[in-house]
Amino acid sequence: MDRFVQLDAIRLHYLDHGGPGPTLLLMPGLTANAHVFDGLVGAGLGRGVRLLVLDLRGRGLSDKPTSGYGLAEHADDVIGLLDRLGLEQVILGGHSYGGLLGLYLAAHHPQRVSRLVVMDAAARMHPETRRLIQPAIDRLGKPVDSWDTYLAAVKLMPFFDQWWDPQIESYFRADVEPLPDGRVVSRSRPEAMQEAVEHVLAEPWEEMLPRIAQPTLLLNATAPYGLPGAPPLLPRAEAEATVAALSRGRYAAVSGNHITMLYGQGAREIVKEVVKFVAD
Repeated sequence: MDRFVQLDAIRLHYLDHGGPGPTLLLMPGLTANAHVFDGLVGAGLGRGVRLLVLDLRGRGLSDKPTSGYGLAEHADDVIGLLDRLGLEQVILGGHSYGGLLGLYLAAHHPQRVSRLVVMDAAARMHPETRRLIQPAIDRLGKPVDSWDTYLAAVKLMPFFDQWWDPQIESYFRADVEPLPDGRVVSRSRPEAMQEAVEHVLAEPWEEMLPRIAQPTLLLNATAPYGLPGAPPLLPRAEAEATVAALSRGRYAAVSGNHITMLYGQGAREIVKEVVKFVAD
């Protein structure tokens, strides 16, 4: 399943899960890698489509330039990948940051996107999004004694409160690389991810949305992003506002929070909604 493609200035890694039907290209969240969607694969997402999952620049096994983490650079990478694979048009999907990148691509390269699936991303997120995502950035670039130590710390993150699915471990294994002394460290650099955040927050999203004419499915995780009583990362009102601003938008709520939605019951619900959406 592991594939690499060399573009003019960067080598990208992606997973090719195969499958019949139209091509669905998925893009992960801010600090995530292609294996974050393993729960969707396990729930059967690849049965009706040819499923490709990309490591965005600076993540996973893709190259990690020192700069160039705006949406325009990420979009150029995706278009370059499609060109190299001979794909004129695809169904585009993304989670969190990848969902915003999908909206950007649908607006700026409409001829390459037939349909769009956005997982828990919207023109306006929670007003404290910077604070809520900061722990995901803070963990980057810091060597940890071992894989077991790293995984134990991950399980203590508040949004995993009383929840764990072994399928998520493939994502976290792909998140780190081993060091010669036995320690592990994240593959992504915090400086790159911070650059990506600042660029995405500066985009005129509400001006962009009316330009998106493709059928778009927005999947919204409704559970707390943190300990019980915490709000979801994307409040329903904000998700529905984005759908209303799209000419052909559709909203669906799914189980789980911003991360856990991609596994277990949430994954099964996502697959059901996506299969129905692709078939329409």
